[in-house]
Amino acid sequence: MINTKNSNYIRIFDTTLRDGEQAPGFSMTTLEKVQLAKQLEKLGVDVIEAGFPAASPDDFKAVELIAQSLKTTEVCGLARAMESDIQTTWNAIKDAKKPRIHTFIGTSPLHMEFKLKKTKAQILEMTKNAVEFAKSLCERVDFSPEDAGRSEKEFLVEVIEVAITAGADCINIPDTVGYTQPEEFGALIKYLLKNVKNANDAIFSTHCHNDLGLASANSLAGILAGARQIECTMNGAGERAGNAALEEVVMNLSVRPDFFNFSHNIKTKEIFATSKLLTLLTGQKVQANKAIVGKNAFAHESGIHQHGMLANRETYEIMTSESVGVKSTKMILGKHSGRAALASHFERLGYEFTKEEITKIFIKFKILADKKKDITDQDLHILALGENNEKRLHWHLESYSVSSGSNRLAEANVTIKNTETGETKTAIKTGDGMVDAGYQCIDEFFGKIGELSHFGIDAVTTGINDQAIVNLRIETKNGRVQSAKSGDTDIVKASLEAYLDAVQELSFWK
Repeated sequence: MINTKNSNYIRIFDTTLRDGEQAPGFSMTTLEKVQLAKQLEKLGVDVIEAGFPAASPDDFKAVELIAQSLKTTEVCGLARAMESDIQTTWNAIKDAKKPRIHTFIGTSPLHMEFKLKKTKAQILEMTKNAVEFAKSLCERVDFSPEDAGRSEKEFLVEVIEVAITAGADCINIPDTVGYTQPEEFGALIKYLLKNVKNANDAIFSTHCHNDLGLASANSLAGILAGARQIECTMNGAGERAGNAALEEVVMNLSVRPDFFNFSHNIKTKEIFATSKLLTLLTGQKVQANKAIVGKNAFAHESGIHQHGMLANRETYEIMTSESVGVKSTKMILGKHSGRAALASHFERLGYEFTKEEITKIFIKFKILADKKKDITDQDLHILALGENNEKRLHWHLESYSVSSGSNRLAEANVTIKNTETGETKTAIKTGDGMVDAGYQCIDEFFGKIGELSHFGIDAVTTGINDQAIVNLRIETKNGRVQSAKSGDTDIVKASLEAYLDAVQELSFWK
């Protein structure tokens, strides 16, 4: 006899390869299913529902290979309450070290009348026959009254009692269409445990769908009410809006032991790797703000949040990124970031700036952040380069305008300013293109010091609003060579700043 009321161990029944794989776009090849099954075993799930063997020869083969491949995890196959389905399922899983058959039949008025066209008496008889036959083949048998959330409670009690008497070890209660609210689902589990006469002879399980976004909440309500197994999927994959997400229910148990006081066998540091493998195999990515495994789950951009995180990460993180296998928390630099986060990133890259210098760079950083979504390390190197140049080179680009057309020379109007004296200089020149016209203006300020021997533009990243780096080299008649580079989302501006820095360096040495 299994006493479900006294145990605090929660079994994790993963159905990613069955319910999850049924979702549009989530199909996998046989070898891919075996690969994912091995990772799920490494993750530590108690049971893997490997598939629906009677659905197709491919499904049968995949379940068979998984059954033969796994060493410690129970391998389960799904079967309708039909002898042919159950026999096929047994044929697929019989080589498993721990085989398990899961059979089901609809019990709600809707399913009985419109899908099955069966009476209650016929459903009870089919349940008895299916479970007894499964039990004659396999030691472990699960039974599910499909659409239990919309079934009549009194009839559910009858069906479950018949299933347990026939040999079912586990009774799974599915909220098949995600209709039930957490309070309702918890109350249903309590009602069944209280009213099913032989309830203590089986473990009760949850199988919740996410149509109203409550799958994980309902599953947790179920175990608080006395269920001791959760059927779930990685990334919440599954029919329609999906199933209870394994990572969500497990981390609720792990992060809040004070509230749940349950144990499990999941190696939480394998969660992220398992999630990534599923997305790799199916091509179906999770949303950025998905709990636990979304790319923003451990990312912070808000200046207030980043400041708190730098002081103590517990201010805005209730679990560590490392606890689920994510390498580190990300401090994303963007328009909402503050000075503390910017200074932290520069320190990580090896730059040392005073508070006054950071304040100056921060102004430029905010201007750049308004132009592009994410600030990369390369962007920071460019900002640092500009600050280091400002310490030595005193003339800086104050303003410029350029114009060009197919039937006229390009024209540039450039103003530079000396940061020490406040003096400004302005020149207007024409040239062979907008950059050349701007360079003519700079030559007007300093004289023609040398010839441009190299000019190149490299994109930092892809995207129309990302920065470009201008690299150039000027050579003088006496053989001195000066290189310079600058970056900006405006290529003309970057070109003028790089040329101005190079010319100043040569002018200084001259």
